[in-house]
Amino acid sequence: EVSDALKSQVDKLDHVLFANFSHKTIIELSERLIKVMPDGLNKFSFVDNGSASIECALKMAFQYCAQNGKDHKKRFMCFTDAYHGETLGALSVGALDEYSKVFEPIMIDTIKVQAPDCYRCPYNKNRESCDCECFEHAEKAFAEYGHETCAMIIEPLIQGSAGMKIYPPLYLKKLRELCDLYDVLLIADEIATGFGRTGKMFAVDHAGISPDIMCISKGLTNGYMAMAVCVSTDEIYNGFYGDYEDNVAFMHSHTYAGNPLAASVANATLKIMERDHILDEANEKAIWLNNRFHEIFDEHPNVGEIRQMGLINAIELVEDKESKKGFDSSERIGYKIYREALKQGLMLRPLGNVMYFNPPLVITKEELDESLRICKEAIDVVLL
Repeated sequence: EVSDALKSQVDKLDHVLFANFSHKTIIELSERLIKVMPDGLNKFSFVDNGSASIECALKMAFQYCAQNGKDHKKRFMCFTDAYHGETLGALSVGALDEYSKVFEPIMIDTIKVQAPDCYRCPYNKNRESCDCECFEHAEKAFAEYGHETCAMIIEPLIQGSAGMKIYPPLYLKKLRELCDLYDVLLIADEIATGFGRTGKMFAVDHAGISPDIMCISKGLTNGYMAMAVCVSTDEIYNGFYGDYEDNVAFMHSHTYAGNPLAASVANATLKIMERDHILDEANEKAIWLNNRFHEIFDEHPNVGEIRQMGLINAIELVEDKESKKGFDSSERIGYKIYREALKQGLMLRPLGNVMYFNPPLVITKEELDESLRICKEAIDVVLL
C-alpha cells in the first residue's frame, strides 16, 4: 500500500522546490500530523533528514531569541552522552566522543548537563524508588547558565546511542518546568522515538508535556524515503513575522525539503497506522516481548539490566553482575556477538556492550522469538 502510494505520486508530481511553493500532498501531510502532535505544536518546517531537522531547530531557537528581545540568550544546553546527528550543529549538542572528538575545534561551545543514569544511579536509587534526585544537576546548570541559554535539546526518555539509557517521565516534567522558569526553549529530538516506538505516539506523551520545538523523522516515512520535520508552536512561528525590510524571516531551506514523493509515503504510513490500530497491536506485543526478555535473560550471569519502553528492549552485558562492572571496550564483546548472530541470519546492532531490539511495529511474535533465540545463543557462544 505504501509502495502503491509512492508509485501513484510519481505520475502526479515528483518534485518541486519548496521555497515559495507548496503542493497538495504536503498540505495533506500537515493536516494529518496536526492530529497526532503534542498540544501546541502545529507549525511544520520540512527538511530532508534527521540531522537537518536538528540544525533547523537550533537555528530557529537562536534566531527567535535574537529578534524577540532575548538577544543575550545565545547558548545551548544538552545532556552528557547525547546524540543528535552528525552535522556540525548536531555534533555540538551531542556528547559522544567517537562521533565528535576530531571536530571539536570547529564545534559550537555548548553547556553539558549531567544526564540521568538509572542503571548506575549515583544516589543508590532504583527505578521504583527514584524521585529524580539527579535533577539537581540540571537545576545547578540552569542557575548558572540559564540567563544566557536560548534552548536545551534532549532525547526524551531514551538516550539511544548512549546505550538505550531510559530515564523516567518525571524528569521530563521537571525539565519542562525548569525551562519555563528560566525562559529557555525546550527542543525534543523525537527522530528515533517518534511514531510509536516508545508505546505512545511520541516519547514526550509519557510525561504529558509539549516541547517548544520537536524534530521528527525515521518512522514518519516507514523507512521508505528521507524526510524530516522541525515542528514548532504559534508563538515561535509568529516571532518570524515582520515587514520585508525588517529581515526577520527564517531563512532555512533544502532542495528536497517537502518532497512530494516522501510526503506521499508519510501520508500512507500515517493512514495505515490509524486505520489498522498499529500502535495498539504494538503495545500488546511489547508486553509479551518484555516478558520473554525477562524469561530468557533474568538469570543470565552477564546480563546486568533489562531495559524496556514500548517495543524497544535492551540488555546491558556486564563482566560482573553485582558490581555492574562492564566489559572493557577493547574486548569488543558487542561486535563479537553481532558476528555470531549474523551466522544465523540475525543482524544485531550493538551499542558497545548493550544489545537492543527496536523492531518494526508490525513484526510478528514468531519473528521476535526466533530473533531472541539467536541473540541468546550468540551471547552464550561469546561469553560462556
